[in-house]
Amino acid sequence: MAVPRTRPSAYPAILSYGFRPFFLLGSLQAATAILLWLPLYYGKLETFSTFLPVDWHVHELLFGYLPAVVTGFLLTAIPNWTGRLPVQDFRLLVLVLLWVAGRVAVFLSAETGWLLGAAIDCSFLLAVVAAAATEIVAGRNWRNLKVLLPVATLFAANVMFHAEAHYQGVSDMSRRLGLGAVVVLVMIIGGRIVPSFTRNWLVREKPGRLSASFGRFDIGTIALSAVGLTAWSFFPDTITTGVLLIAAAAFNAVRLARWAGDRTLSDPLVLILHVAFAFVPLGLLLAGLAALAPANIPVVAGIHAFAVGAIACMTLAVMTRATLGHTGRELKASAGTCAVFVAILIAAVLRVAAAIAPAEAILLHMSAAFWIAAFAGYALLFGGLLMRPRLRARAVSPS
Repeated sequence: MAVPRTRPSAYPAILSYGFRPFFLLGSLQAATAILLWLPLYYGKLETFSTFLPVDWHVHELLFGYLPAVVTGFLLTAIPNWTGRLPVQDFRLLVLVLLWVAGRVAVFLSAETGWLLGAAIDCSFLLAVVAAAATEIVAGRNWRNLKVLLPVATLFAANVMFHAEAHYQGVSDMSRRLGLGAVVVLVMIIGGRIVPSFTRNWLVREKPGRLSASFGRFDIGTIALSAVGLTAWSFFPDTITTGVLLIAAAAFNAVRLARWAGDRTLSDPLVLILHVAFAFVPLGLLLAGLAALAPANIPVVAGIHAFAVGAIACMTLAVMTRATLGHTGRELKASAGTCAVFVAILIAAVLRVAAAIAPAEAILLHMSAAFWIAAFAGYALLFGGLLMRPRLRARAVSPS
């Protein structure tokens, strides 16, 4: 995590680096979307959207919250990859306004028309891919162009989502494609940062067995997983899909075990990365079992293991670490940070349990409450840091 470099600016500090506005807005949107979801689910509240309540719920997390966090991460990581200055000030403001416009357009699409709402909403991810590709190409950092493939797939899935919801009345294939794209992104980015941060911490604090380095096993596992998730997107009920997903679950479990996570129990900032990634093989396993035996394992169990487990836990872990490091604070989890991690983990476990036992409505309600607590807690703990200039007196830890 290199020391961030920015050009002098008259803009507020929150527009000096991509992680600042997008992590804050993303966390607030994630908390608000679930706060509204249960009243929508029970018919106590209505949106002005052309989407059905369940589609609005799925869309605003998969294509609202997640693109915000992914954008914040990419715009912060790319300068480290390329050595270029970050996207900031007016260019960053344009992206932020596009994201906000997308949220408003989706919520009011019944008033503006579905096509205009879709065009405004989808323009954000298209702009992000263009901005990220421009920076990577300008920095001649060709090897990291592949990171944009899942992001471009997420954009395509968003376009499909709007069309599918309009012409068929409910989204189906597009939500699996979008979710699968983000899971692959977690495998790629997580496969870099989890073993890297773990290795750096172990070398400094606990010499001994280290994380395995990225290699052919990782490449093969990601490729197998991507094939399985693609099959799941388009053919979710076939035996072949089930077998591919279960095989991918086994390989990802082995991959995680190679990263020495059992040696990181004393550092919550490192440990949470391993726990979050553990939901990847769990989600693959549940999705595979649902394809083979849908009467025994509901499809939504795997979906929420991915969404609330792997993705929400990993994004909060990365958001916390990046916020601390890039604002000049010590990479150390406070009691409040630990509470945020515990809350999102409980939310994930309860949501998977609620999917398996849908008659127990209390599980769903408790999961929603812990989710809101986690994301609202992040906004409260770190919102001030995101809006204030970086501390210059303290160097950023290399881990």
